[in-house]
Amino acid sequence: MVAAGTQRKLPPWYWVAAGLGVAWNIFGLVQFMGAVTATSESLAAKGMTPEQIDVYVSIPFWMNFAFGLGVIGGLIGSVLMLIKNQAAQPVLLASLVAYVALYIGDIVHGVFAALGPPQVIVLTVVVAIAAALLWVAHFSNKQARLA
Repeated sequence: MVAAGTQRKLPPWYWVAAGLGVAWNIFGLVQFMGAVTATSESLAAKGMTPEQIDVYVSIPFWMNFAFGLGVIGGLIGSVLMLIKNQAAQPVLLASLVAYVALYIGDIVHGVFAALGPPQVIVLTVVVAIAAALLWVAHFSNKQARLA
């Protein structure tokens, strides 16, 4: 049993990572809402070609579901990190798995081919950030077990 007051203090970078995780995932939620409400006209207004629009609007439901699960899981997991709840780790794991599924879907359904390197870079960064948040949650859980 751990005596009161002996819990290890988390380093300042933990709090920065958790706070940035919340901010990042709020931004992601805005992007998700834009993606699921996009129309051919709104995509054309953003400069997409007709071929890109065709690919974008034909994305299967499961890919939008994976995007939503990734971003909502990332937001909830980051909030759980801020309140030092150990449930952050499995929630962030689910977020990462969802983003990896989305990445695979972008390959299989031609989204990367249609939208090019910017889409590959953005989704690669998203997956990397999801993995980093999971690592930070794992670190904090490990610290809690060592206390």
